[in-house]
Amino acid sequence: MKKYSMGAIIILIALISFNIIFGIGTSPLTDPDEPVYAETAREMIVFKDYLSPRIFNEVWFDKPPMYYWLVAGCFNLFGISEFSARFPAALMAIGTVLMVYFSATKLFNERAGFLSAMILGTSVMVFYMGKASVTDTTLLFFLTSALLAFLHEKYWLMYICMGFATLTKGPIGIVFPGTIIFLYLLATRDLRKILQMHVIPGIILTLLVAGPWYYLMYQAHGMDFINTFLGFHNITRFTTPEHPTRVTWYYYIPVVMVGVFPWTGLLIQSIKATISKSVSKDFSKLVFMQIWWIFVFVFFTITKTKLVSYTLPLFPALAIMIGWNIDRMMQEEKGQYQSWGIASGITFLLMAIGFYVGGLYLPEITFISTMLAVITFIIGIAIMIALLYYKDAVLGAWLHIASGIVTMIVLTTFVMPLISDRFSVKSIALETVDTLKSGKVIYVDKFLRPGFMFYTETLSNELDSKSQESITAMLKDANPKYIVMRNLMYNNNQAEFIKYNWNIVRQNDFITVYETN
Repeated sequence: MKKYSMGAIIILIALISFNIIFGIGTSPLTDPDEPVYAETAREMIVFKDYLSPRIFNEVWFDKPPMYYWLVAGCFNLFGISEFSARFPAALMAIGTVLMVYFSATKLFNERAGFLSAMILGTSVMVFYMGKASVTDTTLLFFLTSALLAFLHEKYWLMYICMGFATLTKGPIGIVFPGTIIFLYLLATRDLRKILQMHVIPGIILTLLVAGPWYYLMYQAHGMDFINTFLGFHNITRFTTPEHPTRVTWYYYIPVVMVGVFPWTGLLIQSIKATISKSVSKDFSKLVFMQIWWIFVFVFFTITKTKLVSYTLPLFPALAIMIGWNIDRMMQEEKGQYQSWGIASGITFLLMAIGFYVGGLYLPEITFISTMLAVITFIIGIAIMIALLYYKDAVLGAWLHIASGIVTMIVLTTFVMPLISDRFSVKSIALETVDTLKSGKVIYVDKFLRPGFMFYTETLSNELDSKSQESITAMLKDANPKYIVMRNLMYNNNQAEFIKYNWNIVRQNDFITVYETN
């Protein structure tokens, strides 16, 4: 039996908890996604209805309720705030990291487990999503639980986790683990294992966990629920692009490369090494990791709707592969870390350039991004010296960990507060709410509407910048009204809007509140 290190567990919990929880309550919710989940949870409490999710006081069928329940619970415990909205996601991210530690330790050894967990917990994608009030880290937790439970032959636990994943984001909770496991058994010519997995009673167990909510929703809302939830939010999003400009075959390549930073320099090498340099006792486990990440990557590459967060479920597999590879190098290569040092040095240089160039497009953070670029470049040089000159893999790994934490601190403490008005309606909504006169109609840019509702608890009409019908309806409305929109939306429709003599009530560089009489 593999031994776990209490010291390693304490260090892991302390560093990863800091990396993910630090600053989750200091920046406003980012439009439009975070306020959607927070507002839906708030309305569950207002209406005392924990069955049917609502937003704008109307029932909607976008997602199953798991994350809404978790956020509503935090709202009841801690009060309604950004911290409460994000805390469940942070806990799920931390839980996933710890799970990877215990699992990879059991699969390989304690050092590989510790490295795998640290890699996952300090990667940009995981600490970013762990600070976001969205469903993805909850799905990550349950999908990872199901897949790792399979590897450890904990089949009943696997089926329970699949049920909770289905309560988090729908059929994907069954489809992903089921397909990955089947492809693995097919690849390893071990399909007979299916007979040991209690498949029929296991599926029943999954349905017992997830099914009651779906049944009760069907009873309450009939085919509207089925057609909207399964038809639109699952099938239509798979076949029809929500963001047409993102429909490219390579969209997720840079997403994964940046998302795994500061460990990107080890990514390609680790993918190759798990095939070419794994010993027989590790080979089948690493094949599972390969199938895991490749399936998720290919699935969402095929899917027409593309979001950065969709790739999150593949990161535990990549982290375990990289952690295994570092451990292998420490055992087998006897201080020969040239490829690691050179690849990481190039990666850190490219990221430093990226931070610098990105700051040029955001004047508020030009100085901070330049400083972050310099820090990233210096750490990259230090990593190269540690690996190529001193041949110290332990120091090299800790410099990667430090880089991940430093990047998080700079982004959370200095960058996000300076650019929050670009991505959140909060400040202008709070400044405006007390000046809104009762009796006037309010139209809010669709992108800003969930955040406006969450921060002001004020109902409004939707103004969709992509719908001419929506814009025309607003313009033809003769009632005195307020119009809240991004300046980008105004500029894109300036030819129409400039004809109207709207008074400006509030304005910042990105959002304006207009008034008509």
